[in-house]
Amino acid sequence: MIAEVLLVLAGHSSSLFPTDHNLHPAFRPLLHPGEEQCLEALGHIASRYRNIKKACATLSRSKSRYVCALCATLNQILKDEYEKLVVDTEAKVLKRDPDLVANGSFVPLSAVRATFAEWDSPLTALETLMNQLQAQKHWQPGPLIDMLLARSKTGVYRIADIISRLSVAVQRVWRSQLSAFLVHGSLTSSDPLASEDFTLLDGTMPSCVSPQTKESIVYVGRAIATIKAKKWQNQLPRERALEYANLLETVLPQDQYKFDLVISQIRTNASEWLWLNVLTRKDVEDAVISLASYFLLRNGEFNLALIREIERLKISRLTIRSGAASVIREQDLNLALLRASLGTTAQHDPSLLHLHFELPSGPLRPLLPSLANSKALSSSVASNSPEVTSFDDLLLGTNLILSYNVTWPLDLFLHPSDLQIYAALFNYLSSLRKTHTQIHTCWTSLSNAQRARRRWTGLGEGGTAEDLEARRELLRCGWGVVRDMGWFLDTFLGYIMIDVVDVEFRRLKDLLGNPNRGRAESVGKHPTSQNIASQANADPSTYLDFTTLRNIHTTYLERLLTGCLLSNPALTAILRPIFEVCERFVAQVERWGGDVLPALLFEGSLAPGGDDKVGAMVQERFQVVSEINGSLHKLLNLFYEQLSLSTSQQPFTATGDTSKSILMNASVANATTLQRTSIRGKGFKGFEGEGEVRRHVERLLLRLDFNGAFSKPASEQIP
Repeated sequence: MIAEVLLVLAGHSSSLFPTDHNLHPAFRPLLHPGEEQCLEALGHIASRYRNIKKACATLSRSKSRYVCALCATLNQILKDEYEKLVVDTEAKVLKRDPDLVANGSFVPLSAVRATFAEWDSPLTALETLMNQLQAQKHWQPGPLIDMLLARSKTGVYRIADIISRLSVAVQRVWRSQLSAFLVHGSLTSSDPLASEDFTLLDGTMPSCVSPQTKESIVYVGRAIATIKAKKWQNQLPRERALEYANLLETVLPQDQYKFDLVISQIRTNASEWLWLNVLTRKDVEDAVISLASYFLLRNGEFNLALIREIERLKISRLTIRSGAASVIREQDLNLALLRASLGTTAQHDPSLLHLHFELPSGPLRPLLPSLANSKALSSSVASNSPEVTSFDDLLLGTNLILSYNVTWPLDLFLHPSDLQIYAALFNYLSSLRKTHTQIHTCWTSLSNAQRARRRWTGLGEGGTAEDLEARRELLRCGWGVVRDMGWFLDTFLGYIMIDVVDVEFRRLKDLLGNPNRGRAESVGKHPTSQNIASQANADPSTYLDFTTLRNIHTTYLERLLTGCLLSNPALTAILRPIFEVCERFVAQVERWGGDVLPALLFEGSLAPGGDDKVGAMVQERFQVVSEINGSLHKLLNLFYEQLSLSTSQQPFTATGDTSKSILMNASVANATTLQRTSIRGKGFKGFEGEGEVRRHVERLLLRLDFNGAFSKPASEQIP
């Protein structure tokens, strides 16, 4: 009977257990209850073992190499440990081992049961695992690894050990596919990690791989594959490919820190090689100039023409009554880009073809600017809410994103996160430029209207004795509002474009031409950087390694964000209402026919009921202008106060969190978070760091308070 039990434990069928683990009824009268319980427990173990072996045989025919690797590893574990235990137990019985055979002739079933008790829990867990694998037709490597890692986190050591080995086996197969993609740029036909356009497929990456590492994998794999596909003259050296493969062999994705470190090292080394052999400095300089011209508004004539073209597009759509033709689409905005370039320096610029607009919300009908005052405006500003303020909708009235098509090999240098920061800066600067242009247009309109009126009224403003003084006060108040708006926008735009954009761009150009100024003295070199530097044919004084290039550009963007005050949510929460108040005033003046004063014959006619009396329209307009004037000065005072506080409280450094907050409302296609490298001023001679940005802001404070209007108490100011 013991031989029969051992055969059952080895996976063979027997008349003792005709179905599963249930003992045959004919044997029950012959057995003691304790023996019956031991046999049924052994039958449970044997039944689970048979089910596991049967499931492994079925799953081994799967098309997934990962499931096949798991089954092969599990069969080997069962062969080396469980089946060996069965054979060893049989050998002990035959050798009459005193630990198992009592008195040299009797083998208690309880002893056999105790021998195999250690496999109760592991076989139960493995049977559940096999059932879960069979329940799903196709397993992607990412969910499979995640599931195995989750199951291995248990307090039972044997279960954790076995499933951990299964997980390692699957991860090794996944690592070999990753190595083929990273080192050789090749993708398998079955279960590829990425698509033909080198986008990671869903389920190919385990959750333990960070978003930054995923982006690095795509970056390196796409670069190597593109070089091979284009049959570039300089291919990745065999020694370097072998080095990358050896690095990958030392880590598994379950060890997240080491895995991320190795991928980062591979990316750094690959970037250095690409910078020396593929991407040229001229490509980088041309891209930086193009981005600064169009996203940072350094090409002033084109950007002014673009703002006017978008306004003309909105007006043309408002005058069309039919539904289909009155909708603004992306192609209309892209056509506006081309029209705006006519007659400007951008007309023959090939980089203009890389620009295109995106409407995340789809086509829309244009709307006129609102004339109503927002009641929640003052409360939201006064609360100093840390919520992100977006400027994406001020140019068109809905979210509008300017995108830049990055082609090979420039995408090695410009990452999607960089382009999103450029888009945020464009929305911010174009909103400021549009508001500034509208105020100047309003000033011209008021001046022309007053000049035309003075032809008939002489030196006064006309009107009857009843409303002469009211008309004078209304005109004075209107001119005061547009003067204050124009002065603030002139000052702020001059600060942004001259003290921030122009200064930072020139500093960037200097650093690209003389990288020794930007190379960090305190940052240690990578172990292979000496080999990389030795490959450079250029003069060491002008050699620019790729890591320094990326750090210089990253710092450049961070200083732009900080200098433009986009890194301070409290200030941006005040700037947007200022723009909106200015736009509201311009819209109100346009509605009144281009003048704050009503025409001399517009009121006082004989109307029924006597409501249309002399001076009623003047009083109505005076209330509107006075309310706008009060809102504007309140916002300007808040802005100056908050800007003064920021110089003493907030450090002027743009960190990764700042960039994330700027792009919180942006659509990030790969759902990755923005990873910024915070570069301190002390490491980069060309970027003086926090003190230089602080001096920029202090200059803005001096310009705003040149006559002490903000710093003096209200009681001391001249009325």
